[in-house]
Amino acid sequence: MSSFRTPVGPQSSSVYWRRRLIVGLGLVAVIAIILLIVFGPKASSNPDASGSAETSTAESNAPAATDSTVSTVCDPAKLALEAITDATAYDSGQQPQLSFSLKSTMTEPCTIEAGSDIQEFVVTSGSDEIWNSKHCQTAGEARSIVLQPGVPVQSSSIEWDRTRSASDTCESDRPVVTAEGASYHLEVSVGDIVSESTKQFLLN
Repeated sequence: MSSFRTPVGPQSSSVYWRRRLIVGLGLVAVIAIILLIVFGPKASSNPDASGSAETSTAESNAPAATDSTVSTVCDPAKLALEAITDATAYDSGQQPQLSFSLKSTMTEPCTIEAGSDIQEFVVTSGSDEIWNSKHCQTAGEARSIVLQPGVPVQSSSIEWDRTRSASDTCESDRPVVTAEGASYHLEVSVGDIVSESTKQFLLN
């Protein structure tokens, strides 16, 4: 009879069976390690790295409403404020959408108060002030924003209804301004910062 099935030796057969079991388990472990090395997952350079980089870049370029890590206050002398309209000419029935762009020329991120509570939009025709957003503003929201160097931040727009405003006409009908190709100019200010130039547009 085979000595493998019936161990021969001075000790009991159970001892030899345990030894063979230990040896067998060791061989299985070695084979498993070899298979893992050969067929296991290849090392990668983090497959999510490119996506994370894009997200990080996008976030770095996006204007932050608040950021407690930015303590540098923007220097008004190094800020450029630009008045913006959504078109250069408006047909009858089209309402001009007014906004502004604010850009910093500083070399590091800075924070500035630029909420609607200190924003002012003024529409003029020649030396005549036609409309002012402050005339009937009932509430303004304070807001701090972070400006990245050289990255312009555009405000949300407000609509001008093509009427002449005054502080005592907020609850009454206002006269509609002249159209038929008339030229108007938009000037914007944020606190003490005034747009470098006005934005011209036409009403048809």
